Amino acid sequence: MALQSMTGFARREGTSGRGRWAWELRSVNGKGLDVRLRLPPGLERLETEVRKSISDRFSRGNLQVSLSLSVEESRIEVVVNQDALAAVLALRDQLAGIIDPAPLRLDSLMAVRGLVEFKEAEESEETLAARDADILSGLTAAVADLHEMRGREGQALGNILLGHVATIEALTATIERDPSRSPQEIATRLAAQVAMLLEGSSGLDRDRLHAEAALLATKADLREEIDRLKAHVAAARDLISKGGPVGRKLDFLAQEFNRESNTICSKSNAAAVTTAGIELKVVIDQFREQVQNLE
Repeated sequence: MALQSMTGFARREGTSGRGRWAWELRSVNGKGLDVRLRLPPGLERLETEVRKSISDRFSRGNLQVSLSLSVEESRIEVVVNQDALAAVLALRDQLAGIIDPAPLRLDSLMAVRGLVEFKEAEESEETLAARDADILSGLTAAVADLHEMRGREGQALGNILLGHVATIEALTATIERDPSRSPQEIATRLAAQVAMLLEGSSGLDRDRLHAEAALLATKADLREEIDRLKAHVAAARDLISKGGPVGRKLDFLAQEFNRESNTICSKSNAAAVTTAGIELKVVIDQFREQVQNLE
């Protein structure tokens, strides 16, 4: 599976009968999958299908999904209030001997309030079902477009992340090769410090001082941190190569990377190691920032 970014945009539009529809999908970063849906009045019945189409393709991201629908050609129908018409005709017959019994004219009937009503013609159930199918088909295409765009951005992010992982690996190797890490170098440095302390105070316990120095030498060793960094580098490469929704796992690895770099900086007793540790922290921050964009 390919990596997926959480940012993207897609638009699809088309016609169905007298209606013209348009889908717009916008996606940004999110901790989970949050779909904000906006449908035209009367099309709320599509909500279940729309949400299912989104959740079937995406697992993370804040998505704004909107549908617009307009009627390109109005069709008006005339509705006659039969009860009102019957009442008017009955009144004419009732007043036949009192008023001029001239035939009723159309314009006279149209002037009677509530007798004639003009309204938008209603679509048949078959027409509405066909339009719904066309609209949902357009959504499927828009979701595929968004998925493809997120995939392209995900591939680009994967290459960036692999570059950061390579830098982390190189800095780890720099720290591992630094001469200050050798047991002999640590022992020599601590021996010199012990000698200075013994020269300055005759009351110090020589055996106890050497035991403390040995403990400090053990704590100063960076072997465990280096080994864990190497393991995290291998795990990160494996996740990136497998792809899919691995954003959360890579974010966890970024935290582990950061923990090891902090420990290295705190244990460091050499300027070169400290410098490499600081550079490591910078790269890890960049790595984690990019990971936030992945599904």
